[in-house]
Amino acid sequence: MLLRFFALFTKATKVEAHEIKAVFLSFAFVFTILASYYILRPVRDAMSSDWTDVELSTIWTFTFLISFIVVSLYGFACSKIKFKFLVPSVYGFFALTFLLLFLLIQFFPDLNLINQIFYIWVSVFSLLNISVFWSFMADTYNKEQAKRLFGFIASGSSLGAIFGPIIALALAGVAGSDSLILISASMLLIPIAIVFHLEKIRVAELQNTTASEFNEQPMGSNILAGFKTFATTPVLLGIGLFIVLYSGISTFVYFELKNILASIDQDTRTQIWAGMDLAVNVLAVLTAMFGTGRLVTRFGLSVTLPLVPMIIIVGLLLVTLSPMLWAVVGLQVVRRAGEYAVTKPGREMLFTTVDRDTRFKAKSVIDVVVYRGGDIFWAWAFTGLTQLLGFGLASIAFVGAVIASAWSLLAFKLGRYFDSHQINEN
Repeated sequence: MLLRFFALFTKATKVEAHEIKAVFLSFAFVFTILASYYILRPVRDAMSSDWTDVELSTIWTFTFLISFIVVSLYGFACSKIKFKFLVPSVYGFFALTFLLLFLLIQFFPDLNLINQIFYIWVSVFSLLNISVFWSFMADTYNKEQAKRLFGFIASGSSLGAIFGPIIALALAGVAGSDSLILISASMLLIPIAIVFHLEKIRVAELQNTTASEFNEQPMGSNILAGFKTFATTPVLLGIGLFIVLYSGISTFVYFELKNILASIDQDTRTQIWAGMDLAVNVLAVLTAMFGTGRLVTRFGLSVTLPLVPMIIIVGLLLVTLSPMLWAVVGLQVVRRAGEYAVTKPGREMLFTTVDRDTRFKAKSVIDVVVYRGGDIFWAWAFTGLTQLLGFGLASIAFVGAVIASAWSLLAFKLGRYFDSHQINEN
C-alpha cells in the first residue's frame, strides 16, 4: 500500500524516489517557518489600523533602515560563521528576539513604541527568514531538480500559512494576541534540526556534491559584499526591479485594507486578517503542489513568471471599473495566492543560475533591503496620491494596473533569461 502511494505520489508531483525524503524535510522546513510567521502576521497587521497613513509610512521607512542594518550584519555573519551553522543560527536568533519582545509587551502593555518595534521586527523577519530558506534550497538542489521540486516544496509554505492563521483565529479571542508571539517563537526551534538532517542527506540521497566542500568554512568577503554583488550583476538588478514592482501592487492593496478596518478593535482585526490569510493559502496550496512544476516544465519560466502579473492587471482594471470592498478583498486573495503558488517559486528558480555566495549574500539584499526599499517608496507614493492629490480607490487601481504591466514585461524577460540559461547548460 505504501509503495503504491509513493508510486502515485512520484507520478503526480514529478518527485523521484531518491528525492522523497529530502523533499518532505524541505516541505516540513518551510511549513514550520511559514506557520510561525503567519501566527505573527495578523497580530502585526492588526496593529497597523491604529496608525495613520503618514505614521505607517514612517514605520515602513524605519523598517527599511533596520532591514539594511540586519542584512549587513547577516553578510558579516556569512563571512565569519561556518556555513553548516549559518542557517540554524538565523532561526535560533529570531526565536530569542521574539521571546524578548513577548516579555517586553507583558511588562509594558500600554507602550506604543513596543508595538511599533514589534511591527518592524516581524516585517524584517518575514523576508529574511524566507530568503535564507530559499538560499538553502537553491544550495541543496541542482537546477534540474529545482524545476521539478520547488513548486511542491513551496506548497509547504502554503500549508504552513494555512495552519498559522488557524492557530491565530482559534487563540486570539481566547488567550489574546500576545500569546501568539510565544507560540511562534517556540516553533522557530524546529527548523534547526531539519537543517542538520538535510545537510546529511544532500550528498547521500540527492547526489548533489557541488556545495559540500564549503560546509566546514565561512563564505568569506566583507560586510557589504552582497550589496556590491547586487549592484554589479545585471540579472540581480533585474530581479530587484521585479521585487520593487511587485511591492507596489502589494503596498497599494495593503493600505486600502488597513484604512477600511480602522474602526474595528484589535483582536477582531487580528481574526479578520487571519481569515484572509487562510483563504489565500487554501487557494494556493493545490496549485503549488500539482501545478507549478508542470507549468514550468512544459511552458518554461518565460510563460510561468508573467502569469500572475497578467492576472493582476485584469483584476486591477476590474477594481477601476467597480471600486468596491469585495473587489479589493478578492484581488488581495488572488494576488497573494498567485505569489505563493507560482511567482515565488518561479522567482527562486532564477537563483539556481548564480553561485552560492550570491545566493547567501546578494539574495538577502534583494529579498529584504530592496523589498523594504520598494515598500517605503510605494507607501509614500500611496500617501501622496491619497492625501495630497485626493485619489480614490478607482484611480489608485488604475495606477496599479500600469505598474503591473511593467511588472509583467520584466517577468517575461527574466523568465526568458532562465529558459535560455537552461538550454545553454544542456
